[in-house]
Amino acid sequence: MELRKDLLMQVDGMTCDGCVQAVTKVIRRLDSKADVEVDLAHGRVRIETTASSLELSDALTKAGYTAHAMTG
Repeated sequence: MELRKDLLMQVDGMTCDGCVQAVTKVIRRLDSKADVEVDLAHGRVRIETTASSLELSDALTKAGYTAHAMTG
C-alpha cells in the first residue's frame, strides 16, 4: 500500500465552481481516492493523496492552471 500524504498547493487561475470541478477531476485522474478540498477564495487546494506534488503540479499546469506545492 502506498503512503498517503497531505499536500497543500497554491493553484492560480481558478475563478469559479467549474474550475473547482476541473481541478478536482485532474487530481483524481492521478489518484482516484484522493481527498480534495478546494479553497477558491485563496486559490489553495489541500490534497490527501499518494501522488507526488510534482505529478500534481505538472498535471494542473497541463490543464491550464499555475500550481506549486506549499508543503510536501
